[in-house]
Amino acid sequence: MPDPRIGSLCTGYGGLDAAVQNVFGGTTAWTSDIDPGAARIITHRMPGVPNLGDLTTTDWAAVEPVDIVTGGYPCQPFSTAGKRKGTADARHIWPHIANALRVLRPRYAIFENVAGHLRLGFDTVLRDLAAIGFDAEWCLVRASEVGAPHARQRLFLLAVAADTEDLGHERRRDARRRGHGPADHGHAPAHTARLGSEHGELPGGRDAVQQRVRADAPRCGADTPADTDPSRRGAEQLYVRPGEPDADWGRFAPAVARWESVLGRRAPRATDDRRRLSPAFVEWLMGLDAGHVTDVPGLTRTQQLKALGNGVVPRQAEAAIRLLHQRAAAA
Repeated sequence: MPDPRIGSLCTGYGGLDAAVQNVFGGTTAWTSDIDPGAARIITHRMPGVPNLGDLTTTDWAAVEPVDIVTGGYPCQPFSTAGKRKGTADARHIWPHIANALRVLRPRYAIFENVAGHLRLGFDTVLRDLAAIGFDAEWCLVRASEVGAPHARQRLFLLAVAADTEDLGHERRRDARRRGHGPADHGHAPAHTARLGSEHGELPGGRDAVQQRVRADAPRCGADTPADTDPSRRGAEQLYVRPGEPDADWGRFAPAVARWESVLGRRAPRATDDRRRLSPAFVEWLMGLDAGHVTDVPGLTRTQQLKALGNGVVPRQAEAAIRLLHQRAAAA
């Protein structure tokens, strides 16, 4: 897939998009995010890339078709930190995303959400993907499995168009070659998706996913997070810097040192001069380049922390996407 075009939904600071580009290459054609802080980040980090705004009101027939659609859609309906209303939550925007996929017909769609989504609302996602012609693979991965000093377990989904002759970006290219305008984006034919490894079509109902959690959501990395594996602790202590006592980070010193080694840069102070959580430290925890969020002009501290808290660790997402892509290719 040479130089794929990427469409980004619920873009945030672009962590999922960065992971997708590391795996597939390509460039971002457009984004979609209504959060004011995220919009500032998009404008600063992706100059010239349009932000479509509210995806629930977007006319997708008028949007440039792309090869890959990404999205870390709102997790509040499924998170254990919320009321877990699932599909009954007003912030549940998956139906609008499914409609975008139906119209745009990308080759791949890649999504991220909290692990709780696997048991709440995920069966609806899988049924919708099957109905509009996508096969799906999914897994859980913790940020600690790629070396981060925190767990941040997340669910990743890779959907692959089952009908490669009905891809939106190919129709648009064919129309341009013929000298015609944008292709018609009517209803895509329905297919039965494979829906995760070897199990075939997933039966309906909320319990369907619950019954197959272990088979359908394998770990993407090690069974034991690196910072809890006793066999690694001795080696990690070697990364504690001479002259700086463990008390600086307490029992987290080995995990912090490991992430420093992975990222190739030192951890900033965890608090600012007023002893509040430092956005720069959270930025480091997420594995972002220094200043990716905190250097964006006009962002308040609250907006910085909100964007960082809603984001994805790019290295974590990349590990999941590579595994899912390999699994889909093998299937």
